[in-house]
Amino acid sequence: MKVLIAGGGTAGHVFPALALAGRLVADAHEVCFAGTATGQEARLVPAAGYRFEEIEARPLERKVSVRAVTAPVAAVRSVGQVGPLAAWADVVVGMGGYVSVPVALAALRSRRPLVLHEQNAVPGLANRTLARPARTVALAFAEARRAFPRRTRAVVTGNPVREAILAVRHRREELAAEARAAFDLDANRRTVVVFGGSQGALHVNRVVAEAIGRLPRQDLQVLLMAGPAHAGTMQAATGATGGITVRVLGFLERMELAYAVADLVVARSGATTVAELAVCGLPAILIPYPYATGRHQEANARAIQRAGGASMLLDDELDGRVLAERVAWLLDDDERLARMGERAREWARPDAGEALARVVVDAGIGV
Repeated sequence: MKVLIAGGGTAGHVFPALALAGRLVADAHEVCFAGTATGQEARLVPAAGYRFEEIEARPLERKVSVRAVTAPVAAVRSVGQVGPLAAWADVVVGMGGYVSVPVALAALRSRRPLVLHEQNAVPGLANRTLARPARTVALAFAEARRAFPRRTRAVVTGNPVREAILAVRHRREELAAEARAAFDLDANRRTVVVFGGSQGALHVNRVVAEAIGRLPRQDLQVLLMAGPAHAGTMQAATGATGGITVRVLGFLERMELAYAVADLVVARSGATTVAELAVCGLPAILIPYPYATGRHQEANARAIQRAGGASMLLDDELDGRVLAERVAWLLDDDERLARMGERAREWARPDAGEALARVVVDAGIGV
């Protein structure tokens, strides 16, 4: 079966698509990706060994501008451009976001079955708009179902996670030893891993630097992925730490190493982050990005918080004192920390890639 997958922008959007592709290829299906030249998909998809076709796609312009006025023309041109790709495919998969829109429309024009995947607990505009004509809408969060039309054929699959991340469940000790060697970490200290996405989160970085100054502990070390643009600044800001070891990275390709060595994670609550933390069984303090469309990061965090797998702090209530108190409260109670990790693991859907692949194949054969 030939499958065309569309979606991208950030690494968090691309990784689930790659996880899906891996499952499909393992079952001898042929996969092609469509995406933009400026999104992370342009780098990550070819690096993973998949065919990548560049298309034109624009985000929705909410302000009056030349780009907003010309957007409909660009959209029509893009649908025409994608037409041959859609006609090549037996089934088309839209992974959400503006990149998937022209590909989904081309699929409908070519009368190819369309499967949508919604990563977040609050669905995006593209998926809500395309849900009616789609064959199936696969959901990462059960909470997203109520946002779609009643007659939408929806199924909860979870959010696909890369095999390298899934491996943490079975190879944690081996990977943790590799992480300690790679980042010069102490096996006798508790490790807090902090990240705000592939580009970092400046507010989270600053608050973490302040929190470290309020935690004069000899038993703690912090691995901070500050983002490429902020690594140098954060290295200087965390120089005097009162006994806490701090290692600052700009970006980490092998996130499985960070997850394996972590006792506690502090992070934003993008859909991929939440899914990865859950399958690794990691307790977390989640800080939703406050400007996410529809406050979907807050909804993502609340979903796993309700399950008992995470603690949440809203961005506008966050400062160094609050974060330091929450970190200490969790690290000082081993039973609570272990219980959170177990609840996260129970809530996780490690078979999401396989489940979504089944939905795609069923759509392609008309089930």
